[in-house]
Amino acid sequence: MDIFFQLFWLFFILSALSPYFQQQMLLGARARKIAELERKRQSRVITLIHRQEAVSFLGIPISRFINIDDSEQVLRAIRLTDKNVPIDLILHTPGGLVLAAEQIAEALLRHPAKVTVFVPHYAMSGGTLIALAADEIVMDENAVLGPVDPQLGQYPAASILKVLEKKPVQEIDDQTLILADVAEKALKQVKATVKNLLRKHLPEEKAEEVAHLLSQGTWTHDYPIDVEQARAMGLKVSTEMPKEVYELMDLYPQPQGNKPSVQYVPLPYHKDGAPRR
Repeated sequence: MDIFFQLFWLFFILSALSPYFQQQMLLGARARKIAELERKRQSRVITLIHRQEAVSFLGIPISRFINIDDSEQVLRAIRLTDKNVPIDLILHTPGGLVLAAEQIAEALLRHPAKVTVFVPHYAMSGGTLIALAADEIVMDENAVLGPVDPQLGQYPAASILKVLEKKPVQEIDDQTLILADVAEKALKQVKATVKNLLRKHLPEEKAEEVAHLLSQGTWTHDYPIDVEQARAMGLKVSTEMPKEVYELMDLYPQPQGNKPSVQYVPLPYHKDGAPRR
């Protein structure tokens, strides 16, 4: 009976420690892949990757976004980088706080060496704001950026201002009027920030045009801006994505339930139809 009792506790301890060791192995694999990319490109590689994390005990999904902690960490990484060393930022995010995104973008803009932003899948809202600070944006052929129009709570700032155009002021409640005032200021501030980022690579008039297009509610906030549309705006966009970026993204797996929603043989397929290792 004692042997069974000891085996039970041994199994329990190993089961409890297994997630920790798996996480440490994953962190180590990420660090090695980042170092490999840095050696290849002779640059400082920074990742800003937001996946939907899950609490290990309860398995509750937690959506992640750009926050002040992210901006503090990215700014610290930039400070630790020599002015002559290029910076490669791998960006995968739905967006987040305007303040945090602006801080990161402004810091990248001031870095003297070349700044490249890699977008393997998507960089929406605040992610696009950060990407605009780069000397070059490298996107997967199917990756997208998005509008950067500010949001006040659950409403777009541009839509709040539309209320003033549709109804007489006497029929609008005080709270909406206050929101409209804040919305007008937010739109002006974000447009000024975007224009300042674009001035580095675009003429004044073109920077004004693109800043207005991206920040003033032209589209819905989740509108996808693909490679061709980004190029048409005058952004310097390449699709030459290093394979190491894709390999690094594989090390940030999306938490899944018991049944995966997408399945395929993870090997490249060629014309003969047979997978090749």
